Amino acid sequence: MAKKTVATLGKGGAKSITKVIKTIRSPKTGAYMFDEKLIPTDKVKEHLSK
Repeated sequence: MAKKTVATLGKGGAKSITKVIKTIRSPKTGAYMFDEKLIPTDKVKEHLSK
């Protein structure tokens, strides 16, 4: 039986990482895109202020 990937994310320093999803508008087409990044929790405000 295969292990779940989610179960392995709780080990180590995974609790100090946050997934940030930011909507960005494409300059070419004007459509919305999503920018997904895994960043350290203490740098979330810094990333969103850009």
